[in-house]
Formats: sequence, structure tokens, C-alpha cells
Amino acid sequence: MVVVVDTISGPNARPRHPEKARRPDTPVLKKPDWIRVRAPVSKGYAETQRIVREHGLITVCEEAGCPNIGECWDKKHATFMIMGDTCTRACAFCNVRTGLPDALDAAEPEKVADATAKLGLAHVVITSVDRDDLADGGARHFADVILATRARNPATTIEVLTPDFLRKDGALTMVVAAKPDVFNHNLETVPSKYLSVRPGARYFHSIRLLQQVKELDPLMFTKSGIMVGLGEERTEVLQVMDDLRSAGVDFLTIGQYLQPTRKHHEVKSFVTPDEFKAYESVAYAKGFLMVSASPLTRSSHHAGEDFARLRAARIARGG
Repeated sequence: MVVVVDTISGPNARPRHPEKARRPDTPVLKKPDWIRVRAPVSKGYAETQRIVREHGLITVCEEAGCPNIGECWDKKHATFMIMGDTCTRACAFCNVRTGLPDALDAAEPEKVADATAKLGLAHVVITSVDRDDLADGGARHFADVILATRARNPATTIEVLTPDFLRKDGALTMVVAAKPDVFNHNLETVPSKYLSVRPGARYFHSIRLLQQVKELDPLMFTKSGIMVGLGEERTEVLQVMDDLRSAGVDFLTIGQYLQPTRKHHEVKSFVTPDEFKAYESVAYAKGFLMVSASPLTRSSHHAGEDFARLRAARIARGG
């Protein structure tokens, strides 16, 4: 979905992580020719930005330093990030601010619903920061945003990209009960990299979360994604695919990790387009309904078009 032209020195780069700033600078590999994005300068981009600002909303497109913001915002596609701009975790790959978040905005569900209508979104993606400070991890707020958005935009399909709700009993049930069309929760990386890349999370908890979605609602589409280039082995990526298929996940995304600042985890390698194609072929052979694997693949990039293909794939399989 979304944001920066150069993840180290581009217009959206900003060092906002006190705890990350204490890390020594990590090496920065030169980007290969296939990592290319357009600068965000179009009229469509400006209009999307105006609507987002007008409603006082936050987007993961801007906050997380996504490379596709120019393309997505030109089409008036934006991914809303609810529950504030401050995360309670400090993942080594992420450019979102870490710290003590503000109180929830009770008006946010209606703001998201209104912005969805004004942007004319046929498919909306809603994500959030981690809110470990809340008793339910923000699950009730997530559900309220889904319900308000659907009430205002009954023809719009809704995709959520949620945190793991670690140690928040009943949280997942609340979100699933609100009936999003797609439930996405990203693994982000292979298990061996969790301690250095995603230390606040637990790999098998995330796998179990995705499995539970299918147990609660077998017809709900589930989705997950990982980044590559963090030092993982190919065999580890293939094992992640098997774990996700065991959990019944329908849609897999694989994209290249890009280092937001020199204080973040270094890029260990740039995976070639041919290697991404090979991952895509293997994933389809393992039974995923949909696979998106490319250097600039992100969870929300082309989400609307991908959802249409996802539904068509299920019908083609007789599901």
C-alpha cells in the first residue's frame, strides 16, 4: 500500500525510536536495480493525503515507510492504522514509533467509515499498532471500526491486519465476530529470526491465531506474510509455508525487507525476482489459494484486486 521512496533518506524517513536509537548503526546494502518506486507527486496522491488529514487518520502507508505509497495513493488506496501511531513493541524491522500510546479515540470508527466512503474504496484494509497496554489488546475497538465501516459502506469488503493479541483471552473472538472479509496476521519472518527481528512475539502463537480464525469461521479468508532478506534460509521459508497451510491459511505474501533507518535490522540480502517467482510456484504447489511474491509485495498492496482473485480461486476449487 504505501510509502517511502528511499527507506533510509527518503521524505518519510524519521528516527522516532528512542530504544532503537541506542542500537549501533547497521550496514546498508546498495539497492539493486529491481527496487524501483515512483515518487509520490500525483494529483491522486494529494487528494488521498487531503482526505486522510481531514479526518485526522493515521495510515500504515506513511508510518511504516512502505515503498508503494505513490502508486497506491494515486489510486486513492490507503491502509488505515487505528489505535494511534505509537506501538507498545519495538520490532527491529519496523519504523512505527514505540512507547506509551495515547487513549483510544472513541470517534475513530466513524472517521474510518467516513474516509472509506469519501475515498470510494471497494476494499478497505485496516491495521493497527500493538496495544499490549489494553486489557483486550484493542480487539473491541477493531470490531467497532469494522462494524462502523460496514454500516456506512455496505458494498465495501473489509480486510483487517491484526496484532497477535498475545495473552489477551477472548480478543480474537471479538474481531472474528465482527465478520471482516479477510483476516490477515503477518508472521513477518522465519522462527529462527524472531528473537532478533520480532522479540515481543511468539511464532507458534501466531500460527495458532490463524488456525483459530478458521475454527471460529471456516469461510473467512485468512492471510499472512513474511519478509525475506533478513538472513533466513530457503528451507526455513518453505517450512513457514507448510506451517501456514497446516493452519488453513489461504493467501501468502512474500516481500523484500527494506531497512527503514540505519538503526534498524540490516538487510542481509536482496532476493532476486527469479527467486521470488520460485517461492510463488512452490507456494501454489503447497495449496495456497493466492500467492503474491515479489520484491515490492506488501500485505496491502493491490489488496482489492487480490481479494477478487482470492474469491475466484475459491470458487474455481469448488469451495
